[in-house]
Amino acid sequence: MDPREALPLHPTIGPQPAERSDAARNRAKLIATARRIIDLDGVEGLTMDRLATEAGVGKGTVFRRFGSRAGLCQTLLDDVERDFQGRFLSGPPPLGPGAPPLERLVAFGRARIDTLWQQGALLRAAEVPTESHFEVPARKVVELHLVTLLREAGATGDLPVLAFNLLSVLEGILLMPPGFGSGRAGASGSPAASPGFRIARFADGWEDLVRRLLS
Repeated sequence: MDPREALPLHPTIGPQPAERSDAARNRAKLIATARRIIDLDGVEGLTMDRLATEAGVGKGTVFRRFGSRAGLCQTLLDDVERDFQGRFLSGPPPLGPGAPPLERLVAFGRARIDTLWQQGALLRAAEVPTESHFEVPARKVVELHLVTLLREAGATGDLPVLAFNLLSVLEGILLMPPGFGSGRAGASGSPAASPGFRIARFADGWEDLVRRLLS
């Protein structure tokens, strides 16, 4: 059996205690409100005071639930990560099962780049220490997934190290300078200078990398 099939969805912030049904409903309400605020005004518009006001709860309730604004952002990221895990573990191909391993690697990288780019501001606001980033359960699940795909695709060598290095390449999107990818088309403000173009170019680079690696 594929070892990934036995894995539940893992959080980014460590094991979470079981919740009563009313507590789970309150949590869902707060998270939905926080996401609505971010959709309207970006991560910078999300404060504990505003969340409490718009969710119709006391500020103390918000702090008891999340501890701090960074803790709130970590919880939002946890939901994003669980969704991403569900997509690559059991979603439709090519990201999910059913496609050749090389095509799944390509799809994984493209989806991961898009997720990291979309959540970049939230990741920075979460203030997760660098050393903790590599130890969270969700990271281990992703590493195992890559190791398994690499093995299925015929890669040899130290596959855990190779998977770690490939993940580091993907996470480079968070460090992409503002002008990256704009050189192929002239003036600032042109389609080639847009964030969407730069992300697509980065994703194309991922596909080129893994195809060369496994050719």
